[in-house]
Amino acid sequence: MKKILLALTLIMFSTSAFAGSCPMLGGKVKTKIEQAQKLHDAGMKAHSDGDHSKSEELLNEALDLFKS
Repeated sequence: MKKILLALTLIMFSTSAFAGSCPMLGGKVKTKIEQAQKLHDAGMKAHSDGDHSKSEELLNEALDLFKS
């Protein structure tokens, strides 16, 4: 009986802990999107200014944010 009660208690607390991580994950996604947007804007400005190597560097850095 004690083992069943312990198992049920662990299951209840572990599922609520995972459910609470949604806002943290959403915040991480939002942060990466904001960083990627800044790199995108800087990369497109560098492209417009004629600095294509810097543009490629910045845009590749923005893409790398989504790979990690």
